[in-house]
Amino acid sequence: MTKRALGIAWLIFIFNLSAHADLRINPELLQKRWSARWISVPGASPTGYGVYHFRRTFELKAKPASFVIHVTADNRYQLYVNGKRVSSGPARGDLLHWRFETVDIAPHLRVGKNVLAAVVWNFAEYAPEAQISRRTGFLLQGDTEAERIVDTGRAWRCTRNEAYRPLPVSAQDVMGYYAAGPGEQVLAARYPWGWELPDFDDADWPMAEEGEYGLPREAWDNRTRSAWELGSSSWLLVPRSIPPMEERLVRLQRVRRSLGIEAPNSFPQQAGQLLIPAHARVELLLDQSYLITAYPELIVSGGKDATISLRYAEALWVPGKHEKRNRDQVEGLEFHGLRDLFIADGGRGRLFRPLWWRAYRYLELKIETEDEPLVLEDLRGIYTGYPFAQRARFESDEAELQKILEIGWRTVRACAHETFMDCPYYEQLQYVGDARVQALVTFYMAGDGRLARNAIEAIDASRASDGLTMSRAPTRTLQYIPPFSLWWIGMLHDYWYYQDDAGFVRRMLPGVRAVLEFFSARLKENGSLGRVPWWNFVDWAREWAAGVPPVEDDGASALLDLQLLLAYNWAAEMERALGSKWLADEYERKAERLRAASRELYWDSGRQLFADTPRKASFSQQTNALAILADVVRGEEARALMRKILEDRSLVQCSIYFRHYLHSALNKVGEGDRYLDLLAPWREMIAQGLTTWAEIADLTTRSDCHGWGASPNYELFRTVLGIDSAAPGFRRVIIRPFLGRLKRASGTIPHPKGAVRVSLVIEENRLSAKISLPAGVTGELVWRGVRRQLPAGESSLVVRGR
Repeated sequence: MTKRALGIAWLIFIFNLSAHADLRINPELLQKRWSARWISVPGASPTGYGVYHFRRTFELKAKPASFVIHVTADNRYQLYVNGKRVSSGPARGDLLHWRFETVDIAPHLRVGKNVLAAVVWNFAEYAPEAQISRRTGFLLQGDTEAERIVDTGRAWRCTRNEAYRPLPVSAQDVMGYYAAGPGEQVLAARYPWGWELPDFDDADWPMAEEGEYGLPREAWDNRTRSAWELGSSSWLLVPRSIPPMEERLVRLQRVRRSLGIEAPNSFPQQAGQLLIPAHARVELLLDQSYLITAYPELIVSGGKDATISLRYAEALWVPGKHEKRNRDQVEGLEFHGLRDLFIADGGRGRLFRPLWWRAYRYLELKIETEDEPLVLEDLRGIYTGYPFAQRARFESDEAELQKILEIGWRTVRACAHETFMDCPYYEQLQYVGDARVQALVTFYMAGDGRLARNAIEAIDASRASDGLTMSRAPTRTLQYIPPFSLWWIGMLHDYWYYQDDAGFVRRMLPGVRAVLEFFSARLKENGSLGRVPWWNFVDWAREWAAGVPPVEDDGASALLDLQLLLAYNWAAEMERALGSKWLADEYERKAERLRAASRELYWDSGRQLFADTPRKASFSQQTNALAILADVVRGEEARALMRKILEDRSLVQCSIYFRHYLHSALNKVGEGDRYLDLLAPWREMIAQGLTTWAEIADLTTRSDCHGWGASPNYELFRTVLGIDSAAPGFRRVIIRPFLGRLKRASGTIPHPKGAVRVSLVIEENRLSAKISLPAGVTGELVWRGVRRQLPAGESSLVVRGR
């Protein structure tokens, strides 16, 4: 197949995955028990590791115009129709919100014999921490009576795939804590090749074992035999709320090291036959040139019993040390990483593709052949991620800013799949602190709020009986970071301001109230917090053990108080507009009391700074930035404090994550012209060869890809171009630019009603601005003390600063 034809094929595949995203679901299937039953392989462990295949052959007298099905599994599945993969899932959730995908498979059906085939796997104790599970099962339901001939039940055949073995991952393998699932070993000689094709002979496969009926979360049915039967289910089904993941072909760029073979110059950028002789040992270190999330696809022929190892790494490591060098460097460094293993069976065109995607920049390929030579026909990647489309644009007279935006967007995309993820390599967990920054970036870069909404719902669903959400969701292990519940309220407030979806925000308000009740129960008489349990992580500051700031014996902590104060402010605003006026008044009273207490407890008049605790023995950028954001100081006093925060190097410094809040404070006090001078950590990471932003900007960082580092993709638009929402739903726009040393800058961001476009040129104390707002949306330009009203549509202004 030519390169162009292959590209067209992948575009068709992406279309097929995406075409079902907005299909209508038969309303009965959201209200009543399904006719399909969960099925499993007879005799298989319900909770143990296993990979399974299910098939249903059926006849059609005519090709249908539409054939809609709903499909899900525990843990995961991939569904094929007549050999074509049409769906993957389910999108991650929890047992009370178990997702199913809806697919119209009519384009893949034909007159006569057809087959639906699914691979289902349960990684059991090796599963990613983010993977919830009850027991292995597969469920497929036809939308209407016409499609119910394919409902899962005893008419389906099934088998266990004995080719698979898990390859557990240790901390030594990957140089740090790891929670993202196992590697895979596949013995090709035991693999049922062609299992997904119509002509595969499944006569020896047993009939599936039936389990419980599919049950939607909000089921009701007066005709059911008993209330107990209706209300009992291992999985409560809800429709998938996000689109299918994007997939597209990507190719590794070059060979960086080789042993035992000399690869042709075209490899690996082009497919081609690479002959590995019998009794040979070959090693190739391949470089994608940037970090990516992708399914590696290896195609080989011959080479019976050859062992092929694939290992994946973000970067190479200094031997004997937990330390990296420039990410472009490979000489003198060693490889650590997650591994997959494929044992060839001598067949032709054997494809190895792991069941789950991998994150990597570097891929190490090791091949050991036995008595038969092996032909490596291709090694490529299939990029996968949430299908964000970049709609924002930024241009200026400083080229490096474009590079920062490019790396930031790559970082966020690598950390965005069925959920936001803290990192794609090590954990793949949706933490609130990370997700809040990622959501803001995606509002500005793509205007797509669906993944943010999904995150807000997932965190809300993780709530404990005392009102606190978990720090991350979905997750199997309980973990609580109380400040992250407060940032969840901030995340909801962000969504309210940047997305036109007030009804959803209103529906989340009970969760906001529950979180604040948890904290209100721990208030002292002066209105500040007493001791708060669990892990009170704030930032990865070097001086703070486990990221927890200093706390007094009675629980006094400026950072906890200030985050609660911010949450009261956000909640009061949302309640006044969408909920209870009484609660809005109550939150405002608590906020004012806490604001006064914060000033009294933490302000050090000698240093003219807020301390981290009442003892005033430690001071940080984090505390003082939040004091500004929470309006404990205002006006010129706040502006003077901001200058001191930036200039006093004795303060505990913000990490790459918490600089988001530092820079938000900078914007708030009107010091945004200094923003471009504060990008040194990002420039240092570029100099270190990073192609995504690291968890911590130093050589000992574990993760080279953390979405919380992408805040410049928000601030370059929000602070430098000055574009921000001035009302819920982005109904009003404020343009408050801080160009700093730039003389010109322009750009576009998506808006719920279209796009906001800004072009700015500064000459001495004069700003020339061209601004375009969507129809029906008005705004205001603010620059150097001058305010100008902006109508909907196009505006051209010249403003002289005061």
